Amino acid sequence: MSSEIVIVGGGAAGIAAASSLLRRHRHLDITIVDPADTHYYQPGWTLVGAGVFAPEFTARPMQDQIPAGVKWIKAAVTGFEPENDSVLLEGSRVIKYKYLIVSPGLKLNWAAVEGLQETLGKNGVTSNYRYDLAPYTWQLVQNLKSGRALFTQPPMPIKCAGAPQKAMYLSADYWRRKNCLSSVNIDYFTSGAVIFGVPDFVPALMEYIKLYNVNLQFGHTLKAVDGPARKAWIEKAGPEGPTTITTSFDMLHAVPPQVAPDFVRASFLVDQAGWVDVDKNSLRHKKYANIYSLGDVSSAPNAKTAAAARKQAPVVAHNLLSDMKVISGKAQYDGYGSCPLTVERGKIILAEFGYGGKVMQSFPPYIIDGTKPSRAAWILKESIMPYLYWNAMLKGREWLAKPKIFS
Repeated sequence: MSSEIVIVGGGAAGIAAASSLLRRHRHLDITIVDPADTHYYQPGWTLVGAGVFAPEFTARPMQDQIPAGVKWIKAAVTGFEPENDSVLLEGSRVIKYKYLIVSPGLKLNWAAVEGLQETLGKNGVTSNYRYDLAPYTWQLVQNLKSGRALFTQPPMPIKCAGAPQKAMYLSADYWRRKNCLSSVNIDYFTSGAVIFGVPDFVPALMEYIKLYNVNLQFGHTLKAVDGPARKAWIEKAGPEGPTTITTSFDMLHAVPPQVAPDFVRASFLVDQAGWVDVDKNSLRHKKYANIYSLGDVSSAPNAKTAAAARKQAPVVAHNLLSDMKVISGKAQYDGYGSCPLTVERGKIILAEFGYGGKVMQSFPPYIIDGTKPSRAAWILKESIMPYLYWNAMLKGREWLAKPKIFS
């Protein structure tokens, strides 16, 4: 088997890259390799966990998302042979390429937290990071009238770094509206040293931390869970080394550590941290000139969000076609990412930023001031973004995503 362009991964990044390529040149030989039957709109799972979306709203058949004219190999990748321009597939199959795009997303490492896998979806333990668990989050939130709710965030990098606290804010807002917030003790354990990595958005977030009376704990990492006993073990960083504390819970929203998929980490494509080693501007591999990577698996130091992939896909498409001498100029990715922080039902802080934490707002402040909670940002998240995802991003329509081209 062979294809001019092989894309590993049929998620947001892979399909957007394929569509952006076809928008620039209709007659390309493209193959997507992905074993999944279903394509998920993962940014919607936060709102599933808050009872805003039904889970089915975020899922569509994979076959319906593959762009017309693109071949789909429904198989798992087992490895890469970049020296031979080959991708290894399950069943000892091989597909050759002239150009390769690596975008399989990342792996949720549930096993890194002892006891977590065994208790997910029961015993009050949930996570909006899985399609099947987000509805359980909403069930737990509705049923909790008093007790202790724990929300955890692991060490970076993770996909959508704001998602762990989004779940907390929406849950707390529900309890506030039901007049039981005073009876619920909320703990937010984060491995980080700040509530959010871009300082401009921190003051508004801290107002909600105070409003919901959240016990904010920095330098704390979830290490183990005993679901039936409703206990969690948290490692606390300290100047003399880590210590472990034990806490009980009635509800635990857990987010696992996250790494590149095993077949990526075992390859020659990765840097020391295990991510596909690319130039952060061109998204071209640093060693193999005919390989690009985008989305969560890339080593580019941007936020791992769908919004980032939306901006990266046109850059990869342009640069790859420039390599093929189809078009001219080079495109550069500026690190753009977006994190719509759902601080209450009906209001969002639309955090948009690029490399170095530079604030990069898409709208004039009189429409949406991203440093403050707004109703307009909520409407964008709830009503407009899902439509744009399915009908623009995945179709190669680059609304507010066209890259700058340099000679």
